[in-house]
Amino acid sequence: MSESELTALPLTDFVAQLASGAPVPGGGSASALAGAMAAALVAMVAQLTIGRPAYAAEEGQAREILADAERLHAELLALVQRDADAYTALVEARRLPKAEALERDSRAAAIEKAGTTATEVPLETVRLAAETLKLALRMAPIGNRNTVSDAGVAALLAAASARGAALNVRINLPGLAPDAPLRTAAANELDRLEADLGRAEAQALADVAARMA
Repeated sequence: MSESELTALPLTDFVAQLASGAPVPGGGSASALAGAMAAALVAMVAQLTIGRPAYAAEEGQAREILADAERLHAELLALVQRDADAYTALVEARRLPKAEALERDSRAAAIEKAGTTATEVPLETVRLAAETLKLALRMAPIGNRNTVSDAGVAALLAAASARGAALNVRINLPGLAPDAPLRTAAANELDRLEADLGRAEAQALADVAARMA
């Protein structure tokens, strides 16, 4: 697959592929796309704040947030394809022959390698989505008031992106070797990130509600 194959699809075709019986794209790609949309919404709110006289005092912050949001948007969009590729590689590794001892050893090594990648990719989605949520949290109280609901949607999408990708990490962890460092490291990192998600999401929504009141 080319890097841009999924993200180059028309939206209706991408959604149709999600709804099909094909294993990819799946929840990991959908989670990454949700994160990319969240980052894009943060960028939009920043764009509609910059240059407005009423928000001149916040323009410096808005520009910083915009730069980060544009970076995260691009990185999360790339993860849509990377997640699909990682899962495809894992499926192909599991289909390798295993009749002979040498084949079994080669297959086991291929599964371990592909399983590691299939765990690391959604873990990166969790990290970037959590970072996007923090941007939405920063933007909600200072952005153009007319776009405060968009900042709230960004926060919700970013949180959903992170939680969805975390599920994809956790389902792959038992497939790793018992002594693989990633098993413990990823689980511990997810526990920390998911705890932070709840707090950041609640605060962002509270800020949005306060400005909408």
